[in-house]
Amino acid sequence: MIYEGQALKVTKEADGVAMLTLDLAGDSVNKFNTLTLKELAEAVELLKLESDVKGLIIGSAKDVFVVGADISEFLTWFKLSDEALADKLREVHSVFSDISNLPFPTVAAINGIALGGGMELCLACDYRVMAEKAKIGLPETQLGIYPGWGGTVRLPRIIGVDNACEWICGGAQKRSADALKDGAVDAVVPLEKVLQSARHLLQQVIDGKLDVMARREELRAPMHFSPIEKMMVFESVRGVVGAKAGKHYPAPMAAIKAMEKNVSQSIEKACETEIKGFIKVAKTDVARSLVNLFLNDQYIKKLSGTLSKSAEPVKQAAVLGAGIMGGGVAYQSASKGTPILMKDIRPEALDLGLSEASKLFGKQVERGRLTAEKAMQGLNSIVPALSYGEFKSVDLVVEAVVENVNVKKSVLAETEDHIRDDAILASNTSTISITELSKALKRPENFCGMHFFNPVHRMPLVEVIRGEKSSDKAVAQTVAYAQAMGKTPIVVNDCPGFLVNRVLFPYFAGFSLMMKEGADFQQIDKVMERFGWPMGPAYLIDVVGTDTAFHADRVMAEGFPDRMTHEGKNAVDKLYELERFGQKNGKGFYRYEQDRKGKPKKIYDEEVSALLAETVDSHNEQSDDEIVARMMIPLCIETVRCVEEGIVGSPAEADMGLIYGIGFPPYLGGALHYLDQMGLKAFCELADQFSHLGKLYEPTARMRDMAKNNETYFKA
Repeated sequence: MIYEGQALKVTKEADGVAMLTLDLAGDSVNKFNTLTLKELAEAVELLKLESDVKGLIIGSAKDVFVVGADISEFLTWFKLSDEALADKLREVHSVFSDISNLPFPTVAAINGIALGGGMELCLACDYRVMAEKAKIGLPETQLGIYPGWGGTVRLPRIIGVDNACEWICGGAQKRSADALKDGAVDAVVPLEKVLQSARHLLQQVIDGKLDVMARREELRAPMHFSPIEKMMVFESVRGVVGAKAGKHYPAPMAAIKAMEKNVSQSIEKACETEIKGFIKVAKTDVARSLVNLFLNDQYIKKLSGTLSKSAEPVKQAAVLGAGIMGGGVAYQSASKGTPILMKDIRPEALDLGLSEASKLFGKQVERGRLTAEKAMQGLNSIVPALSYGEFKSVDLVVEAVVENVNVKKSVLAETEDHIRDDAILASNTSTISITELSKALKRPENFCGMHFFNPVHRMPLVEVIRGEKSSDKAVAQTVAYAQAMGKTPIVVNDCPGFLVNRVLFPYFAGFSLMMKEGADFQQIDKVMERFGWPMGPAYLIDVVGTDTAFHADRVMAEGFPDRMTHEGKNAVDKLYELERFGQKNGKGFYRYEQDRKGKPKKIYDEEVSALLAETVDSHNEQSDDEIVARMMIPLCIETVRCVEEGIVGSPAEADMGLIYGIGFPPYLGGALHYLDQMGLKAFCELADQFSHLGKLYEPTARMRDMAKNNETYFKA
């Protein structure tokens, strides 16, 4: 035994091969925290003194290699002075450089996930052997930073500048086939042969069949480009990455800037260049927001995991109502391994639901994510039904019929008579009270809400709604099923619109008020899209459906009459009256035609302004800043109300609900993080400028108290 600590150990075999095994005590994964980095540095110092070691394999005793840095711990680094942060980064660089310069060859045996710092450790080794099902990557740009432990220096030298920019700026996890094709790893083998292959590779170096020193020299030296070659490579990459990243996410472009400079430097200077650029992005508001999102995401996953531990797994599910939504739920369940019955009263609806699921499975096959055989197995686990014949075997039923309280009550009551007494019923409603729906049931304790977002296969969020009589068991089992479907569940309490739609409709109300003042909906859309929303409010209403928006608006107005009612006819009312239902029938605020891929393409419709003229009662011009304020203030205040009233359990859950449910701009970190960044005092002063618009723009008393005391929703 050369070294033994709480995070790793180093042993030496009889043949002179040393094995550094990562195995962080008390944790299910390996990660780079202070302890692991300290012990790695100590182990490497001892290895430098071992004169009879012929080679080193770095592997893991866990199912993963290293998932990356412990973000919660490294947040404290970002608060250090620039020089103190630089010193911290240099300490890690020093350890990784020592590994690169050991007097014997090194091989990373990548048995599972190796991300961020874990990947950078692999890059510091001479060779890399990867398990077939492992994944590697440098996802730091998704946190608003870029690799800071040598990733921007070593990866371009190993796989080329073009590939390295795509890996680092995209932040994706790479499968073994892609890693081998790009040259990031030297071999891909079955999991059980990873260590054996690593030993074989070492032996080839020891036997002189592979020139490890030539490889090291290539990594240490500057890369050679003519000025024109370098300009062409980086200008091309900058154009592609800049278009994807946009102005709100500076990290990808900062990574390119660092690589453009450091590829022409020796490795020592290149690492300093990386450190200098890393410090700049680590201190940005965007990095703080995105790291906060990551931590919030971990928090809600932990909450869901704790809840689902007490639940029986759903072995057989069912969905009531086929069509696009029912087909989407059926596909998502089947694709993740839970067989599902899909019931409808109309054969043509079942055909539509199966067609939708088949289309989605087909796309997975086209993209190489599923074999045709696996896709067929998934499709065959969706069983269409016109009756309740097999419902006694069902553990959980998702009701997804038309958004009408009486229809839903009737269907739920009928279904309850055909399922086991312990089976769970869940309603996929977007606005109707779960407590109200439960009045039709004999066993309301076995009922809760399960609100999916459209399209089901893409939207990550599921709201699990607890009614007045919903039991802990019903909520826990529904959460467990949502997790099994690959979704992120957030438990909320019952109220009109629950969390997401309750917050979304004040945002729409801000839009409608500006439309009544003669605003141009195209301008509003463009401003909000530039601000960071995936689509502007008019476009979003078309996607949701103006019919859906119209009916939901009535529910919200009834639930919150003090701030969600409006006088007279607004733009959505008029479009609904004209049967312009948005993408559903090809006309709403915009017209829609199918593009070459069969997707609806948005086209400006010159008729709309004239059609909406009767809903305009004044003509006021708004600046871009005013448009943003008038859209964001109602949304933020309503999010605060949901937290204050206990509709959602925490600021973290509220923010993640908006990010995952309606595409709130991630670079802002969520509505409550956005308030923290702005400062509640500044926000309340801004809101007061629009007090003439009514209660939608009135901060709560608690917000004003927090503003006076400089309080925040997220603690520093």
